[in-house]
Amino acid sequence: MTFDPPIKLLVVEDHLALLDTLVETLSACGHEVIGCESAEALESLPAHFVADIAVLDLNLPGESGLSLAQRLRRVQPHIGIVMVTAQHALADRLAGYGHGADIYLPKPVAPQELCATVWSLAQRVRLNTATLAPGFVLDPVACVLHTPQGELVCSSAESALLHTLALAPEHTMEVFQLLDKLGKPLDASGKVQLEVLISRLRAKLVAHGAPDTPIRLLRGKGYLLRLPMQIR
Repeated sequence: MTFDPPIKLLVVEDHLALLDTLVETLSACGHEVIGCESAEALESLPAHFVADIAVLDLNLPGESGLSLAQRLRRVQPHIGIVMVTAQHALADRLAGYGHGADIYLPKPVAPQELCATVWSLAQRVRLNTATLAPGFVLDPVACVLHTPQGELVCSSAESALLHTLALAPEHTMEVFQLLDKLGKPLDASGKVQLEVLISRLRAKLVAHGAPDTPIRLLRGKGYLLRLPMQIR
């Protein structure tokens, strides 16, 4: 069975040979797959890519798979999360489920089992994606923010900014990271462009029911998204 449109899969695995194998295996099943070697590498994902299912290694360099699973679940309540790890102890499995995993697969996992797991989980994900709770829900593909006061059509830069901040740890990113993500120059002129973009977006958000200062400047740290948001 195939899905239309194809299921989007995010694979995060720091063992590069295994990462390549997982991406190839899942791509052969007809899915759209992007692989990353760390949680931090998610910052370089295309702005329009919203994973339906994440396949995560537990032991990652930097931010752990547990922390990443919890962060993804917070902004995408219906995302499917598959933990694939060499840690087989009951305590490790319970920790995985406690941080938002749907399924815990011990390494090594047979390709057929992984594909069957993703196929089964994908049916639930596609069924539930349309039932997000009312509030602020971003569709980064269509560049539309669904708000309590109706749809807010965003520019591609505004949508990318909201998407990036929503997925960032503690919803905070440094200025240079945002400039790089938005393709703006890493200099004073780029900072001015970013300030103008955020100022205009703040006004739009407040007009659609957001609290005052939905995007806040943190001196020395960057920008913080203070608006509870989900990703469709």
